[in-house]
Amino acid sequence: MQQSKRRIALFISGMYGGGAQKAWVNLARGMVENGYPVDLVLASAKGPLMDTIPGDVRVIDLNSRRVIYSLPRLVQYLRKQRPAVLISAMNYVNITALWAKYIARVPTRVIISVHGVPSSSAKNPSDKLGKLMPLFTKLFYPWADEIISVSKGVANDLAQLTQIPLNNIRAIYNPVITPDLKKGMKAPLHHPWFKDKKIPVILAVGRLAPEKDFSTLIKAFALVRQKRPVRLMILGQGQEQHLLEELIQSHNLEQDISLMGFVANPYAYMSRAALFVCSSQWESLSLVLIEALYCGAALVSTDCPYGPREILQGGKFGKLVPVGDTSGLARAIEASLDTPKTVTPREWLRFFELDTVVKQYLAVSFSN
Repeated sequence: MQQSKRRIALFISGMYGGGAQKAWVNLARGMVENGYPVDLVLASAKGPLMDTIPGDVRVIDLNSRRVIYSLPRLVQYLRKQRPAVLISAMNYVNITALWAKYIARVPTRVIISVHGVPSSSAKNPSDKLGKLMPLFTKLFYPWADEIISVSKGVANDLAQLTQIPLNNIRAIYNPVITPDLKKGMKAPLHHPWFKDKKIPVILAVGRLAPEKDFSTLIKAFALVRQKRPVRLMILGQGQEQHLLEELIQSHNLEQDISLMGFVANPYAYMSRAALFVCSSQWESLSLVLIEALYCGAALVSTDCPYGPREILQGGKFGKLVPVGDTSGLARAIEASLDTPKTVTPREWLRFFELDTVVKQYLAVSFSN
């Protein structure tokens, strides 16, 4: 079969609701709207974001329990379909994509994208195979036709970890600002906390996982609550649900903090919150911080590696505090509640818009 000169394949593990998965759905939509046929190639076609995939995007289900097990079927796909470009996201997926092209011996360009913080992943491997990932990235990432990172900080981190020259890594932000975001932020919201204008609502969004450090946020909120009436709402679900519930109870804050679980449209909350807080220990970019920025919320974030400092332009568009600094976070929250919101320039937000990012990916994909 001849190579499809325009077909783009976007390869990822599945549709389980992370930032990379959302980015791939948005990229697929934007590329199709620009006239390119797109295959969304999934190691396993499962997850809550399956319903968000546009109907004109072809889904290729490799039906594999783990990403690495999808290698033989990915090789078959490449040999049969011969897409012009295969773009992958995240460590295991990137390695599998590179191996697949090597085995398939096809002219498909392989572009890998780095969505996590490589040094943090190396220090905190999720399994035994994860311990080998630093070695794998050093050995196999140079095989890629192009390497993309989701922030300049991640590009620097990857270069230091792998000795890949920094000028061989392109930083392209994720496509965060989409028509769905613009529509969602204007949707009705009937939660009673937003009807009481006298008590400000602080919002946080993310997986209830250690790296999001919602424990520090709750402790900081407790300090603020001692001085003034205020409420905290956290949207997300995850492994630390019970730990956070116990922490809330220990501070007698059950009436002031709400763990809302998964919310399909967080943008309606972002556009109405008095303040949005990111308390993470690390972020490759922080999509929710960009979303909240666009929705007009006042912002406080930890100055974690690497996204927040880039997004907030060194503190120009929101306050930055050290990671894990409970009292510092509390002071920043108080100061932000007492300070008028900063208006973010349209020129800066444009870097995160779907159309801008799609054009950058297309330029990289067909640069030869």
